[in-house]
Amino acid sequence: MKGVVIHALCLMLLLMLTACSSQKNMFVLLPDQDGNVGSIEVTNEQGSQVADQAGEAVAVAGRNGKPQAAPPMSEEEIRATFGAALAVEPSPPKSFLLYFKTDSFDLTNGSAALMQPILDTIHETESQDISVIGHTDTAGSAEHNFTLSTKRAEHVRDLLVERGVDPAIIKVTSHGEGNLLVPTADNVKEPLNRRVEVIIR
Repeated sequence: MKGVVIHALCLMLLLMLTACSSQKNMFVLLPDQDGNVGSIEVTNEQGSQVADQAGEAVAVAGRNGKPQAAPPMSEEEIRATFGAALAVEPSPPKSFLLYFKTDSFDLTNGSAALMQPILDTIHETESQDISVIGHTDTAGSAEHNFTLSTKRAEHVRDLLVERGVDPAIIKVTSHGEGNLLVPTADNVKEPLNRRVEVIIR
């Protein structure tokens, strides 16, 4: 609708739906796929209205109408009204963490066993977008750790490709020691930081 600006005040708010007719525009705030609820502000030249609770609605009656709070919608009403849009909502990404032996790109035994669930997820979701992100702990120099985390990510990519995953859909990146899962001081061996994250979209 011309003249209406919607501000999403929470990055976790992923889903906002609009039901439009010639008479009224309706904005409904829904939780994201993890259940988090942000807020929206519907604004035009006539004023603004905030919704910050799940199911709250804002209605705008025509181009020159002031945004107004509308009766909250139940889950059943939301499904009845927006079912078609919800049906095509993309699935959230799936994430797996694989851990490595000290100063190595060899997977731990427990992480090696996760390769099959990762492959199953890729096939089930028919993924065309896979991120493989390498990390290290802080033991050793930053330069060494960046190289090591790159080798870890490339190793996981190669394992996926060997098992039939198209390399064209895999993006490999490396953070070295720059994105610790468990914050530590320098030169600390932390098993949870020696990891590769595989994100399947």
